[in-house]
Amino acid sequence: MITFIASVLLLIVGYFTYGKFVEKVFGIKEKRPTPAYTLQDGVDYVPMDTKRNSLIQLLNIAGVGPIFGPILGALYGPVAFLWIVLGSIFAGAVHDYLTGMISLRNRGAHVPELAGKFLGKSMKHVVNAFTVLLLLLVGTVFVQAPAALIHNLMEQKVALSIIVGAIFFYYIIATLLPIDKVIGRIYPIFGLLLLISAIGVGGGLVIQGAPIPELQLTNMHPDNLPIFPLLFLTISCGALSGFHATQSPIISRTTQNEKQGRLIFYGMMIAEGIIAMIWAAAAMSLFSGNELNEIIQTGGPAAVVNEVAVRMLGAIGGTLAVLGVIILPITSGDTAFRSCRMIIADYFNVAQKKFRNRLWIAIPLFALSYALTKMDFSILWRYFSWANQSTAAIALWIGAMYLILSKKNYWIAMIPAIFMTTVTLTYIFNAKIGFNLPMGISYVMAVIGTVGIIAAFYAAARKKEKELTSVDDGLDQVA
Repeated sequence: MITFIASVLLLIVGYFTYGKFVEKVFGIKEKRPTPAYTLQDGVDYVPMDTKRNSLIQLLNIAGVGPIFGPILGALYGPVAFLWIVLGSIFAGAVHDYLTGMISLRNRGAHVPELAGKFLGKSMKHVVNAFTVLLLLLVGTVFVQAPAALIHNLMEQKVALSIIVGAIFFYYIIATLLPIDKVIGRIYPIFGLLLLISAIGVGGGLVIQGAPIPELQLTNMHPDNLPIFPLLFLTISCGALSGFHATQSPIISRTTQNEKQGRLIFYGMMIAEGIIAMIWAAAAMSLFSGNELNEIIQTGGPAAVVNEVAVRMLGAIGGTLAVLGVIILPITSGDTAFRSCRMIIADYFNVAQKKFRNRLWIAIPLFALSYALTKMDFSILWRYFSWANQSTAAIALWIGAMYLILSKKNYWIAMIPAIFMTTVTLTYIFNAKIGFNLPMGISYVMAVIGTVGIIAAFYAAARKKEKELTSVDDGLDQVA
């Protein structure tokens, strides 16, 4: 219990200390007009207040990741707590803040535009295709996961396909309509359910004195899967997630003032880390490693969620908690498709004020996603985990490049960028879906690859420094 309470307190302290430091390094400009005003279109560029933006950002980024990921990560034991805390403060929140603020400085640009500007024009095309694929996977996963949870709640079973269809229908509406018409209005209601879920389970752990294990670095995974790199891919949302890089630009287009950025981007990542801590602690305290592994193997993380909620809060409270969990993926799935539409529109330079322009982009996306629902969930999640953390590494390299060109402390982004690059490369070289090399060789190849990327980064930085004639004009506006 001491480790759990201390971890939550460290996350909160991290917001007020390291979050403030990151904000100071970036250097906010309170009088600088934001895209919400300069590009206001009534669809995607709409000024909204800090509370609404913060809540939307939290719900956008907090899909099933900070619940399903920590539940799976709980198999490794309390070492997972360490990654959640350190990852959230020094990597995830920095990633989210820099992505959101650099986007805000660049007309609300998404990751592909930023990659093209700061990492080279060819990267724009690569990252665009990669990001669209990631968002399709996320949107599809976030259809299947809540559909399964809803299906499990129903005493009189409705066909799973009908539930999937209903979720898709909502996603279509949320993707096409102006952000303040659907998302901006219903998220406060969804947020209430989210808070009930998190506070209920977290409070239950403390009040009931749940036997949450204390910190130790031993690998407790029943199948003896390696902590590195798998833990850092398993727990993504809740520590560091590339998916967030696709969501922050949505809110950079609705933020009223740069001073709001620390709460909206850094703060909401810390809140997500607390959610991850609660669910990881619940899974570790209520089940032994083998028991947890068995439940996951037979019913998936959704079965663990249902079991935890009912045990901690009873039938009624448990149902409310599960409803809160259902809300999380739905409120990330809708903005995954919305973000995907916006990225494609930006890539082809298609204005989104007209409804028909949004429609012809959205229809093929939902058709592809529906086809993906026919694939096995575990396969989708496997590819999502790899693509997700690769996107996180790219976003951190973008942040590091922005800071180095701004003559600022770029190490706050570069250190986590180096770490996640090594993690993802190790996984790619070792995994069966990658090169399937032995782990020892994978470590060596990952280090060599990371060193090569560092060298390429510095070479690109020197080239960019020569191209820029003015920091303000060159860095803070995408052409």
